[in-house]
Amino acid sequence: AAMARICRALLPSLLLLLHSPGACGAPPQPRGSLCRTKPTDLVFIIDSSRSVRPHEFDKIKVFVSRVIEALDVGPNATRVGVINYASAVRSEVSLQSPQSRPALLQAVRRIQPLSTGTMTGLAIQFAVSRAFSATEGGRASAPNFRKVAIVVTDGRPQDGVQDVSARARAAGIEIFAIGVGRVDMGTLRQMASEPLDEHVDYVESYSVIEKLTHKFQEAFCVVSDLCATGDHDCEQLCVSSPGAYSCACRDGFSLNSDGRTCTACSGGLGSALDLVFLIDGSKSVRPENFELVKKFINQIVDSLEVSDKQAQVGLVQYSSSVRQEFPLGQFKNKKDIKAAVKKMSYMEKGTMTGQALKYLVDSSFSAINGARPGVPKVGIVFTDGRSQDYISDAAKKAKDAGFRMFAVGVGNAVEDELREIASEPVAEHYFYTADFRTISKIGKKLQMKICVEEDPCECKSIVKFQTKVEDLINSLQQ
Repeated sequence: AAMARICRALLPSLLLLLHSPGACGAPPQPRGSLCRTKPTDLVFIIDSSRSVRPHEFDKIKVFVSRVIEALDVGPNATRVGVINYASAVRSEVSLQSPQSRPALLQAVRRIQPLSTGTMTGLAIQFAVSRAFSATEGGRASAPNFRKVAIVVTDGRPQDGVQDVSARARAAGIEIFAIGVGRVDMGTLRQMASEPLDEHVDYVESYSVIEKLTHKFQEAFCVVSDLCATGDHDCEQLCVSSPGAYSCACRDGFSLNSDGRTCTACSGGLGSALDLVFLIDGSKSVRPENFELVKKFINQIVDSLEVSDKQAQVGLVQYSSSVRQEFPLGQFKNKKDIKAAVKKMSYMEKGTMTGQALKYLVDSSFSAINGARPGVPKVGIVFTDGRSQDYISDAAKKAKDAGFRMFAVGVGNAVEDELREIASEPVAEHYFYTADFRTISKIGKKLQMKICVEEDPCECKSIVKFQTKVEDLINSLQQ
């Protein structure tokens, strides 16, 4: 189910990716940002039982620190506390401790694991009766105020959690439960607040827990309509997005490099594009999710202008081997491309990403397979797991050949591999998510133009983005 939601969420992001931010009437790049946090009493409840090794406990501390770094911390803003537990419970940071970001981060760095049992229920009871109490710095509830506990655990508790968690929630404490490794998922659901799909998270190991940071940074962010406070020197349009604003231009104009002024388009004939999808068909994807991947491809195809002189699309599926589903230029219109995608069968074997990248370099963008000389070449690699072969040489060859490579990873995909695949600047050409709810800002991260930079007005012939994408996103969300 998570894979299904991820695919649906990735679609609008890749539509943004395939559209030049300089195109006429295009969505602009975010310029200003503001992410204030509403007043919150936030208490981390972290498991340091003997099953958590010292280097793993360090990963928990990094996760806690990253969340704190994004908060609006202060006595009258968000206050942070940390409870460390195993067989016993220890208050490491109270809500009345010095509430400055440097002081909190230093306190977190000093925490040491207890390395005994796993009394999770006792730790939650400690939070209710002491950590959130007025004597420890807890504040009375108010309409614009939150009490939040984030529980991180990797095992089955040695005591009960259901009743004490219910008492915590009844006291107005919102509980997020993060499970790691061989955690008991039923226990997480007993602890967490409703809706469970927003309050229960799982990661396969402590080495990837930091990937949940973005979700919790967003959870505490207050969305501000910055354009309501002024036009911010935008020449034509100011556009608000969560915690940010950007300048835009009316149809018939393109945004200049200063991100503020606009230039009238000359009405060019348009740029061509050769786009190849490289899709993971390994057994970890699962058949029902593979159908969603196909739908994901076709929704992107819907946004393109497909013809001999404009966009051409190719599709390659890989698992333990590589299979070209159809080459560039075989299909001359969107209808035929979409029909071919729907007919694609699921390979359901291993994950040979390196072999697939080599095929992309050697074959997919070759003239014999429909690639056009002088036309920009773009590869979108979609994977959900670690490659079973080496990817370094093929990834380097793809970029050295001038192909613009985007890497999109979900689930157990390895971020180091995604970075190796992605073009420069790497941070703008790859995206990873361990949780579909963190995808809401992928569009900002991947708003990279694929079409020719010299004349952004021409990009509109590649993607007719202006009006149809908003309707498409709305329909997908429904």
